[in-house]
Amino acid sequence: QVQLVESGGGLVQAGGSLRLSCAASGRTFSSYHMAWFRQAPGKEREFVSLIRRSGVSTNYADSVKGRFAISRDNAKNTVYLQMNSLKPEDTAVYYCAAGQRYSLGTRTFEYDYWGQGTQVTVSS
Repeated sequence: QVQLVESGGGLVQAGGSLRLSCAASGRTFSSYHMAWFRQAPGKEREFVSLIRRSGVSTNYADSVKGRFAISRDNAKNTVYLQMNSLKPEDTAVYYCAAGQRYSLGTRTFEYDYWGQGTQVTVSS
């Protein structure tokens, strides 16, 4: 079992930055691929970014590429999402997810554990 707790969301103006954190329980954090998804009102949950358990391989949605950066600290059981140059369309609830299957990694069903989400609101 893995429990995930996100933090760091909030209200920011367009062009600003936020850093999300996801703290995981358990001693097997390093065995999980970690990802961030987001869900805007009335829309489906969508992939944002992932980082493999190695911490070396990452992937980003085209909509955030060049603006967001994912990282992990296995010693702290934490994954981060640095979000820069935020846009109003980035407004959503951001979810952290953990999974052990080595697959595409961009689909919600590939992850076994989810956090409760943190709200990010970007004003224009």
